[in-house]
Amino acid sequence: MSAQKMREVVRQIQGLAAPQAAAVLAVVPRKSARVVAKTLKSARANAEDLKANNREFAGLEIDKLWVKEAVAGTATTMKRITPKARGSAGPILKRNCHVKIVLSDEV
Repeated sequence: MSAQKMREVVRQIQGLAAPQAAAVLAVVPRKSARVVAKTLKSARANAEDLKANNREFAGLEIDKLWVKEAVAGTATTMKRITPKARGSAGPILKRNCHVKIVLSDEV
């Protein structure tokens, strides 16, 4: 999935509370929304694990998590070819991206 398609969805959840962002992603009818929702769910699970297993994050308030930063950046592009007329070849660019979601409980 291209970073351009992913950015359209990622921009919709910036600054929202984590449960509210998950609710927004649940109603967006795009494949990229499902990928971003999976990443958001993973970020929330990471926060819960940090609170349970790391003394530094013992004061973390899981209920007050909000999306501090949500970014979709480009990744490597796979280059393929498709046959064209008269024995030539045309390019196919299979684009990929990296999704980064940062959650915070600080206001």
